[in-house]
Amino acid sequence: MVEFAALTYGLLASVILSAAQRNQKLARPHPPLLLYLGYLLCGLSAGLALVLAYLVIVQLTVG
Repeated sequence: MVEFAALTYGLLASVILSAAQRNQKLARPHPPLLLYLGYLLCGLSAGLALVLAYLVIVQLTVG
């Protein structure tokens, strides 16, 4: 299950970043859906980082 989530996350990040890079290169505005998915991916990454940092801190303090 973790492998599927990692693969999906990586594919989504790759598509969003490549589309944003292409739009920037062509000097076109980003579509609203691309912006929404980009912000969603950014929030998901930040949330996952906080959860993982919390788990590391708990493991270090509890032993």
